[in-house]
Parts: sequence; C-alpha cells; structure tokens
Amino acid sequence: MSLPAGFLDDLRNRVSLSGVVARKVIWDARKSNQGKGDMWAPCPFHQEKSASFHVDDRKGFYYCFGCHAKGDALSFIRETENLGFMEAVEVLAREAGLTMPARDPMAAQKDQARKSLADVMEEAVKFYRLQLATAGGQTARSYLSGRALGPEAQARWDIGWAPDQRQGLFSSLTAKGISADLIVEAGLCAHPDGGGAPYDRFRGRIIFPIRDARGRCVGLGGRSLDPEARAKYLNSPETPLFDKGRSLYNTASAREAAGKGAPLVVVEGYMDVIALSEAGFKSAVAPLGTAVTAEQLQLMWRIHPEPVIALDGDKAGVRAALRVMDLALPLIEAGQGLRFAIMPQGLDPDDLIKQQGPTAMQQVLDSAQPMIKLLWQRETEGRVFDSPERKATLDKSLRAALKTIKDPSIREHYGAEIKELRYRLFGQTNQKSLFRKGQKV
Repeated sequence: MSLPAGFLDDLRNRVSLSGVVARKVIWDARKSNQGKGDMWAPCPFHQEKSASFHVDDRKGFYYCFGCHAKGDALSFIRETENLGFMEAVEVLAREAGLTMPARDPMAAQKDQARKSLADVMEEAVKFYRLQLATAGGQTARSYLSGRALGPEAQARWDIGWAPDQRQGLFSSLTAKGISADLIVEAGLCAHPDGGGAPYDRFRGRIIFPIRDARGRCVGLGGRSLDPEARAKYLNSPETPLFDKGRSLYNTASAREAAGKGAPLVVVEGYMDVIALSEAGFKSAVAPLGTAVTAEQLQLMWRIHPEPVIALDGDKAGVRAALRVMDLALPLIEAGQGLRFAIMPQGLDPDDLIKQQGPTAMQQVLDSAQPMIKLLWQRETEGRVFDSPERKATLDKSLRAALKTIKDPSIREHYGAEIKELRYRLFGQTNQKSLFRKGQKV
C-alpha cells in the first residue's frame, strides 16, 4: 500500500516516541531529562542492567549503545510487537487519532469486497465445523482422534469436515442469502466446464482453515481420507484474499509465540504444525503445499530473525531443505538467517512427538545447524577428494554458492568459515586454493 506524501511525517509528529517506548521500558530517572526529551532506559531488545537505550524525543529517534538497535516509533512498534510495516502504521495511526488514507478512489469499495469475502469464508468454516459433529463426520472424527486430536483440539484449530456432496456448502450459503458469485470468488465453489450451477470445491475432506496475520480466514486446506484420491491435500485457489505463495499456516499464533521468545519452527504440513503446537511448540508454521517461496521466507523473517527449518528426514525432506537453502542464500543478511533441523529418518514432527514425546522434538531443534553447515554437507558428504581435480571441483561449487550471497559482510564470513572447514578436511597446504590473493567471490 502506498501512502500519500507527508502522511508518515504527520504521523510521527503527532506521537511522542517516549510515550510509545514507555509501554515497554522503565525510564532511568537519574539519567533521563523529560523536559529536554532526553530519555534513558534498559534496552527492550537485549538483556542488560544498565540504561544504555536512549530516546531523543525531539528528533524522534532511539539508539541502544549496547546492541546498536535504532529507529523511530514505527520501527519500535514493528520490532517489539512483531508487526509488518503497514500493521505498525495502522497501530500508530490509531494512537494518533489519524484515519488511514485510502490507496485510491476505489479503495473503500475494494476493502469492503475483501471483507465480504472474509465473512463468506467464516460462514464456510462454521458450516464445516457443524458437519464434523454430525453422523456424516464420524469417519473424520475417528481419524482425528487417531491423530491425538480430540474435540478440544479440533475446536482450537476450527477443524471441520466437507461432506462428499456436490452442493452441500453451496446450498447452505445461498440459503443464507450469499450470492453464488461471491461464493465462487471466495474459492469455495467452482463452475463446471460445461456450465451449470457451481459445485463445492472441497468434498469428502477434513478442512483446515488458513488464517492471515490478523486472524481472518483467507483460505482452506482439505485433506482427503480416500487413499485413492488424486490429491491427498487440496488448497483454496488464488483469490483476492488468498495467495498461497505469500501465506503460511498458523501465522498469527506463531507470531504471538515468537514475540514472547519462542523459536519459529517451519515444518511441512498442517498436521505437523498442529502436533507441534499441541505439544507446546506454539510458534510453528508451514508452507501451503508448495516449495517455500522467497515471499514466505520474508514473512518468516518478519516473525523471527532465524527460523528453524525442520523438514522430514527422508530424501524428499532433505531435497526440500537444500532448495530452501539455495533460495535463502541471496537473501540472508545480518539478523536474517536460517537454521536447519533434519528429522530422524522416516519420521515427521507429528510421528516423532507421538512416538518419543516432546523432549525428543526439543532435542532435534536444539541440534539445528546453521545454513553454512548444510551447504558444506551438501558439497562434501559421501565424496572422496583424493585428487587435485576433485578438490578443484569442490572449490568451484563452493565459489558458485558464495557468489549468490549478496550481503558482502555475510559473504566474507561464509568464506572465512569455509576456509576453516577446508583446513580440517585437507590440511593447511591447500588453504589458498579456494580464494587466491586478490580473487573476489
């Protein structure tokens, strides 16, 4: 969303930075001078006893002489409340008594249309929840109970059941006066190729609502109980509300937990997220049936600076982890990295927790490795470097990987770490072969 020129300046001028910060700190009365807008406190971004966090109320900036955190009222709200930029603007605007500007002359109409779609999605969630409680939902309830998800857990996650009926949901929603066009636009139903009345997109599936950072249902995931189904999982199509490449399952709850200090754990599917959360790992998210995208990585980093990628321990899971690594290398920077926790062979987080308990899962997370270790493992594991040609091939592969890192400081540190790893593998005599004097990565 673009904002009118001058809006942010007006917003910052209307609020007192010290007033915003005061909700999170206790001012040091000896060092602070409120009359001059010169305020000091222990830093809210790192643990300390001294007051090294400085707020200059007149300039509207803060700076910590300990951890070097700096910014203005918007960045302070973003960091302390784990919000995106526009969400922080909305919070500050409410405090300042300002109305958020419309993006364009049609903005109000578009926002109302999105609200209408969100309302329809919530009606669908209610329908599916009711269907789960009926006799027709018995098979689904039995399946969920077998996955250690009883009625209370089902309610917490708003899990539902889509009956195997062509127009079960469609008939229910239209009976409430909801238009067929709106139902189709929400992705809940679709028109047949040959024409005719819309049919339910989700049939004979357990339903998992997908909610955005504000808690609104924007899409659905459906898990088939039919082993012969062409697709075990089916997600909502792209809609004005839902873009699966830019969404994560359980974003809102994970962000809240991460804001309280929990690590962000990225797993493969809905059931893994639910199993982790029910076992006490509240800050778990999952991509929505696709490979992780750059947009999803950015969303993860807005939640936590160093997400833990905890994918399955089979070959497919390892390949997925390597794809995430290659995607992330050009994007990493200070305060924006990844760690990787590979599950035991043949187990996903749900299996591990059920078989060995939460302690075993915690041990896996505690053993998570930095991304550079995964890079080194990919290039060296199972290989023998007993000739100059093989060693040169390794050097070439590592150089190619390092060249993708855009941040010069991160690239330099990766190069230094790889030199150390090469020393352990080859010995000192080969240390100069990867980066010759004057050679740039």
